[in-house]
Amino acid sequence: MGFLVTSLIFLVVGVIASLCARICFNRGPSANLLHLTLIITATVCCWMMWAIVYLAQMNPLIVPILNDAE
Repeated sequence: MGFLVTSLIFLVVGVIASLCARICFNRGPSANLLHLTLIITATVCCWMMWAIVYLAQMNPLIVPILNDAE
């Protein structure tokens, strides 16, 4: 899968998690805002970690050195 497709999957999972938290844990406006903030922060952090690892594999900083003897 490409970068864009997987980014859209993260977006969809974040929206679904936000809707589930809104429906299942409805305890007032302050708690709902806290739940939404935590879910969005967790989704963005997971996406950023995945994106950094994915992009680091495309252009590695350390290139393996091959021996001619082998």
